Amino acid sequence: MISSRWPRSSDILPQSPMHREFLLGLKSSVFYLPSLGTDGSHHCGHLLNNIDILNLNRNTAYSFVKLKYRQAPIIMSTATEPTFSFATTAEEVATTFSNEIKGKNVLITGSSVGGLGFETARVIAKYAKLVVITGYDEERLKLSEDAIKKDVPNANIHRLTLNLTSFASIRKAAEAVNANPEPLHVLINNAAAPFVDFKLTEDGLETQLATDHVGPFLLTKLLTPKLLGAATPTYTPRVVFVSSVGHSYGTGVDFEALTSPKPEKYVKPNAYFQAKSANILTAIELSKRSNGKINAYSLNPGSIFTNGFTNANTVPLFKEMGLLLPDGKPNPTAVQWKTIPQGAATTVAAAFDPQLNDKPGAYLEDSVVANDKVASHSSDPVTAEKLWTVTEQLIGEKFTF
Repeated sequence: MISSRWPRSSDILPQSPMHREFLLGLKSSVFYLPSLGTDGSHHCGHLLNNIDILNLNRNTAYSFVKLKYRQAPIIMSTATEPTFSFATTAEEVATTFSNEIKGKNVLITGSSVGGLGFETARVIAKYAKLVVITGYDEERLKLSEDAIKKDVPNANIHRLTLNLTSFASIRKAAEAVNANPEPLHVLINNAAAPFVDFKLTEDGLETQLATDHVGPFLLTKLLTPKLLGAATPTYTPRVVFVSSVGHSYGTGVDFEALTSPKPEKYVKPNAYFQAKSANILTAIELSKRSNGKINAYSLNPGSIFTNGFTNANTVPLFKEMGLLLPDGKPNPTAVQWKTIPQGAATTVAAAFDPQLNDKPGAYLEDSVVANDKVASHSSDPVTAEKLWTVTEQLIGEKFTF
């Protein structure tokens, strides 16, 4: 079946249970646009061993192809006790781990009001020693700080201008953090730029992969000494990558698209799927290479309706996907929607749940470990090692621990 548009539910759902499973999984990837200062979030759907997947070609025509892959857990270990659920809120998780949050310094990328990063910062700020919120728009950052302090008057908030599409901006921001005598206990790579038009950054990278993968990779590298400075005999610093169920679609990272991006080969969703796969692979490899000095985790926060859905550039696409009704409101039958507080819960758990100490590299959904939901191409150790090496070459720097 070939179409010049995204298939609607009416096209696919009656035809095949497998098509239905895929469409619901695809529609559950929810996107937040950097122009709105918002953050990425995604649906915690389940993978199938055999799925009908939507293959998006370079001409933006769409066809179904069947892909078969194994679901390979990245860590063979007992999962975190299921004390949390789909409906658990970030506030509840932060309260549960308040003792772990106290005294910690945390940096969160993508912190605009109305997004996951903001809610994550808000609940953490109730207990943390310092919360650094970042974004490329200083005015929006000030709005975020004011909103947090309205709810948490005594919160210690620091604003940091950061543009993840610019190596120069990332280095400048990292210098500011490193100049602070305080250690950094937790780095949360939350910001994302999904479904943007093809455009090269000033460093020659495709914007979506730069914002979602290469930029956070460079930031993490530059802040590694600061993270290592937070380590104690009883505490291991953490890095958290906000990924998505989108990691499971497609075939994984396209290294040519990463190193030699070309507009004629660019398809927005494919770039997004690759970036979310890269998030998980980076968490795995970072945990391995640091050899216990830093614990990294990735996660899928769920489907959350935010102001990203009102952007004129993406509303037509979300309607075609069935996520939005004709009037622009969220389709209640498309996915199981989470609220923003529910969506931010898994990020807080990844940052502070002490039961994760012996599960470096783990992937979380609904605030608990869900390694069995990671596609094999997003947990393959050979791919993880290659991605790490290639990305170090792109940023021109190597990690040291």
